[in-house]
Amino acid sequence: MMDTLYPFRLKLQFIMFTRLYLHIPFCPRKCPYCAFVSRESDHAPDSYVDLLLEEMRLVSAGLAPGRPLESIYFGGGTPSLLEPRQVALLIDRAARTFGLAANAEITLEVNPGTVDHERLAGFRAASVNRLSLGVQSFDERMLATLGRVHSARQAQDAFTAARTAGFADVGIDLIHALPGQTAEMWRADLGQALRLAPEHISVYGLSVEEGTPFAARYGGDDPLLPDDDLAAGMFEAADDLLTAHGYEHYEIANYALPGRRSRHNSGYWRRDGYLGLGAAAHSLLRDKGFGTRFGNTADIDGYATSIRAGSLPRCDEMILTLSDAMAEFMFLGLRLAEGVEFAAFEREFGCGMEETFGEAISELVSLGLLQRNDTGVRLTRRGMLLSNRVFVRFIA
Repeated sequence: MMDTLYPFRLKLQFIMFTRLYLHIPFCPRKCPYCAFVSRESDHAPDSYVDLLLEEMRLVSAGLAPGRPLESIYFGGGTPSLLEPRQVALLIDRAARTFGLAANAEITLEVNPGTVDHERLAGFRAASVNRLSLGVQSFDERMLATLGRVHSARQAQDAFTAARTAGFADVGIDLIHALPGQTAEMWRADLGQALRLAPEHISVYGLSVEEGTPFAARYGGDDPLLPDDDLAAGMFEAADDLLTAHGYEHYEIANYALPGRRSRHNSGYWRRDGYLGLGAAAHSLLRDKGFGTRFGNTADIDGYATSIRAGSLPRCDEMILTLSDAMAEFMFLGLRLAEGVEFAAFEREFGCGMEETFGEAISELVSLGLLQRNDTGVRLTRRGMLLSNRVFVRFIA
């Protein structure tokens, strides 16, 4: 499963990516609903940062000069467990290794329970210019259910500290359809978020992931979980309230003030090339074909062993075919509110969207899940609620 550096170098000579993702797999406490790869720790060890720096070096050894990075994203896990000096080191090395655009977006995910003004000011001095605050809820009962390490007061204080530290681009993440959550509680969460006036708000419906403590706790049709109608009502309430306050609903789960979309995540939905570094990170490298996807091993110790041996811990490589790329173009592009344009599809693949997916499109339009006009197709609001039903129709 692991590639050595030499064959990896041959495969990467002509690839292109403009976005860099760094996975920081450490959390002060593992949340019971979370299925992401992470390990409990109260800090991000220097030894792991050293591994990321070495992985950059190993990857760059096989790269021809390309376009500079347009975005860097620190995800996790809890990236705010990094020290500002570690973040600065990683950004500086990425800029020197891959190049960094002057207006690059650099995002750090932040757990409100891990930061104060001094720490946030350090991240800002390290060139981070965008924060994503994992608030999840402003309700103490819901925070306890989710196993979060912060309180509602700490979440509000973290937002205020971010502003005083100089951050003019701050996003807030919220989760709805939580066990025991009512429509009124959800509206209160939205109202508190709006009072803070962040530039970006993400609203995710709870997904009970297999293998998590939540799956054991709330398996089957647990009466504490909101039913489908209540969950749909929460989605619609968010859509109505946030758009009424000037937020653009630009992607299924994401809202932004004008000009404040997440540029990094938008790149994923447009199939921009991106490189993922760290344990469990994933990549899409654009090459002379239709792109190559692969992941790094999710075993943190295995990742370390591989990097120290001078090998890239690559696994699950998939060289995309024409049909793979067409399917991705549709189900990723349809996540965006503007949908997929006929002309863009034809530019990318040299054939028409209708001749490729006409039957699926007509069926989904008839079901009220897609809207078709002269320029392209996009999800209806009902289609956003049932997006997985839409996306599966484009997968061969």
